[in-house]
Order: sequence, then structure tokens, then C-alpha cells
Amino acid sequence: MTVAFLGTGIMGAPMAANLAKAGLDVRVWNRTREKAEPLAEVATVAGSAASAAEGADILVTMLADGSAVAETFEAASPASGTLWLQMSTVGLDWTDRLAEMAEKAGVVFVDAPVLGTRQPAEQAQLQVLASGPEEARPKATPVFDAVGVKTQWLGPAGQGSRLKLVMNAWVLALTNGTAESLGLARALDVDPALFLETIKGGGLDVGYAHVKGAAMLSGEYPAAFPAGLAAKDARLVVEAAADDVDVAGAKAVLAHLDAVVEAGHGDEDMAALYRAVVKDS
Repeated sequence: MTVAFLGTGIMGAPMAANLAKAGLDVRVWNRTREKAEPLAEVATVAGSAASAAEGADILVTMLADGSAVAETFEAASPASGTLWLQMSTVGLDWTDRLAEMAEKAGVVFVDAPVLGTRQPAEQAQLQVLASGPEEARPKATPVFDAVGVKTQWLGPAGQGSRLKLVMNAWVLALTNGTAESLGLARALDVDPALFLETIKGGGLDVGYAHVKGAAMLSGEYPAAFPAGLAAKDARLVVEAAADDVDVAGAKAVLAHLDAVVEAGHGDEDMAALYRAVVKDS
């Protein structure tokens, strides 16, 4: 089975490497070729999206946003009958548009965003939220098993992206809540570390708070998931909610993320939103 993997960024590169490790024939392409070159030992580095997709059984896209996915899919021009696993987080409108593009091209479309950041991607511990035609499941399973620890099949294409937005709202709220609690402790002359120590092991504990909180307390933000992409995801949540539900929390996260991105910290981890919460420069 040949897999054309398009997009070898912070998530895509380890995912592609895990596909190769699982024994699949992997071709990789990235707009910036230098980001794909480290995979040359385990995969074929293609010079274009089209050359990666030519003759491939499966096309995987793992790109920043919907417009990048659409542009890349058009450039790849996969053959009719190809299975397209769209694993980027692009929101509801773009998922519908991409599904239409796939139908016109005669390509089988599976909407399959993932839960997890860089480290779970490296460890093949992602969760795949798959949705699409049931007949695509057997062919898609080896890919999902190679990159993830769990796959949920959720029904028609689009359901995966819907659940991903729900999960993103939760992750964003946790990160922002951790930042606000640590920031409030600091403002009240309480050692912020006491917040994390106090929740540890109790009913209020959550592992994500310790991971992101440690970065906030250290002031160092190596990117597990960049703030710029997190801002995109927060915006997708707000757009999806529209006027049906008041996602004030997601709007607050978006404001904080936008502030740190505008201050030049978009490539740092999303935990850098702490800079905006405590009004650091």
C-alpha cells in the first residue's frame, strides 16, 4: 500500500515516520522541502504534491488550514478511486467544501482529524476521529493504527470535524483556565506553583494543567502545538458556535492567543497565552 503524505510539519512529520515504521510505502511532500528532507531515510521525498500522489493508494493531508488543504489537493490531482484521509483541523465549512471537491474528483473522502500534539504524534498515541463511508474503513485502518492509539468511527464525513471542535473547546478552556489561575495567584502574591500542587491527585486534577502549567511557570514554550495554530482552532470553535451557544470561554482564549501571536510569539506553544493573561510583553 502506497501512502502519499502531504504536509510534514510539527504533526505531519512524526505521523509520516510512523507510517513508514509500520511498513507502509510512504511518499512525503511539504511546501517547504527542508521540512520533509529529514524523512528521506524512511520515505520518498517528492518534489511536488502531484508526484507524491501519482499512483498512490491513499492520500493523507495534514496541513495548517482549509485553504492550504484545498490548494494542495488540487495540485496533487489524485486519481479517481484514491482514498483521501483528510486529517487536518479545518472546521465545518471547509470540511464540506473539501468533501465536494473529493466527490467531483471521484475520490473517496474520509474526514479524520486527530487529538494530540507533537509528543503523542511522535509516540503514535494520537486519537483519530474518523468519519466517512463505511466501505473506506478497512483500507484506512492500517494508516490510523500506525499513527494512533485509538480510532473512533463516527458516521458520515463531517462528524469527525464536529467532535474535534468540541474537544478543542475543552482543551483551549483548560489551557486558558490554567493560565488565569496561575496569573491570579501571582497577582495575589501566592506562589503559582501552589495551584498545581493543590489540585494534584484530587478531584480537580487534570494532567493537561500540569503540562501547560509547567511551561507557564518556566516561561519557556517549546512548541508542542503552536499558538498560531491554536488561535486558528479557537476561531473555528467560535465560528461553529455562531449564535447557537455562547462560547465566551473560547472567545477569551482566542483574544489571548491573538494577542501573543500579534506580539510575535505565534511559533511558541499555545501555553504562551499566559503572556497575555499576565500582560507580559
